Amino acid sequence: MITKGELDKLAEKYENENFIKEDPVQFIHMWKTKEDIELAGFIASLFAYGNRKIFISKLNNLFFRSGNDLSGYIKNGDFNNLKGFEYRFSKDFDIIPVFDILHILYAETKGLEELFNYNFLEDRGEDYDHFLNGVVEYFYARAPKNAGHGFYHMIPNPQNGGAMKRMNMFLRWMVRKSPVDAGIWDFMKPKDLYIPLDVHVARLSRQMGLLTRKSNDYRAVKELMENLKKFSPDDPVKYDFAMFAFGVELNKEKMEQKND
Repeated sequence: MITKGELDKLAEKYENENFIKEDPVQFIHMWKTKEDIELAGFIASLFAYGNRKIFISKLNNLFFRSGNDLSGYIKNGDFNNLKGFEYRFSKDFDIIPVFDILHILYAETKGLEELFNYNFLEDRGEDYDHFLNGVVEYFYARAPKNAGHGFYHMIPNPQNGGAMKRMNMFLRWMVRKSPVDAGIWDFMKPKDLYIPLDVHVARLSRQMGLLTRKSNDYRAVKELMENLKKFSPDDPVKYDFAMFAFGVELNKEKMEQKND
């Protein structure tokens, strides 16, 4: 198993501002107000899957449609200019309802932070997926009756046992304060976070001896977190960006070797 010192060196090397421009986290750095930052992070996380260049291009297009006032765009509630916008599984008739629900959320409450805060406090002592389930249920309860696969792919159900990678990534952005993450929410502590497990992080975690489970699911996330907490009990997710970036670099090296 990799040592704490080795993993700390990776974190120090890779968790820096140089990686922001190539990561979906870049979108939270485009905005100044707390509302805009959390909305940009949440929306960006919904589309952060598949080919990175493609979804970043799609997100640039999406945020361009909102103008220079993202929170104002959400609160106004007119999303006609999203007609025709789509990305992979999600078509405009999947995407617009998510924006409609965000409009309701900000009209009736203080927004995403209040939604996550309420469910986190409600489920203290419960398993982590219970907390996320409360957040997801808010969207499901307001989804149109004909909501399709594209809607539920953007807002996945934690009860299905998945890794909830994109939701965990969004929380990392909001809770951790670092050169990469915004750290604008304080109802959670970094120690409460779960790592956003994707194929790169999972593969490298197994190579490092930090993960034995073969499936990249919620149980794998729990196993990995138990091991990372041995290295950093107060901020185990600090290793996320380091492992992801290092995994990407290893993959690039392998591809370059194949092309030599």
